[in-house]
Amino acid sequence: MDYNRIAIVTGAARGIGAAVARRLASDGMAVAVLDLDESACIGVADSIKAAGGRSMAIGADVADESAVLHAVDRVVGELGAPTVLVNNAGIIRDNLLFRMSVEDWDAVMNVHLRGAFLMSRTAQAHMTKAGFGRIINLSSASAVGNRGQANYAAAKAGIQGFTKTLANELGKFGVTANAIAPGFIETEMTVATAERMGVSFENFKAEIAAQIPVGRTGCPADIAHAASFFASEAAGFVSGQVLYVAGGPVS
Repeated sequence: MDYNRIAIVTGAARGIGAAVARRLASDGMAVAVLDLDESACIGVADSIKAAGGRSMAIGADVADESAVLHAVDRVVGELGAPTVLVNNAGIIRDNLLFRMSVEDWDAVMNVHLRGAFLMSRTAQAHMTKAGFGRIINLSSASAVGNRGQANYAAAKAGIQGFTKTLANELGKFGVTANAIAPGFIETEMTVATAERMGVSFENFKAEIAAQIPVGRTGCPADIAHAASFFASEAAGFVSGQVLYVAGGPVS
């Protein structure tokens, strides 16, 4: 591991993003913790600093081009040029197709796809200059299709095509691009899903775990382990791949 690497993790104020940010910091990277609300990122950044790492909290809407440019400029100024990017920022606006509004469709597409595009396009300039880069995009097991998630499933499937295209375009510059597709992960988002369904989270988890071959649901650390590998020097011959971290086959 090169201990001078600078990473940006989006959607990192909580859940999977926070776990990935802390893991990359423990791997020796300086980490920019980015989310829509900068104040929400401070706790994660402070925990990294308390453990002896370098970090900064930064607020930006990843779907806003000027905000992305400004955010990456701040990272360059305070930590250095980023050569690792984890596009994790995401939202859900679940509904059956006939009830789904155009606003809910656009909101999900903008954060997941436009956000990943803007962040990657901006960060890759630093990566290609350095001759080294790691872009890690968060897809989902829902990419294969999931009832009530036409917007989310389409966005997460799009992330996979986006990732493979980046791998083809950027490989000759020393930049890899890979995607992680989580299955059911215990986060605030899945807690909220259980609440919307009117069931306890423990019962919700138990029902899901019964359908997973390894017999348990996932946690943010499971995704952080995968991100750590993709971000490492050792993963230099792995690019354009989609890794399902779901406790079993996804179909």
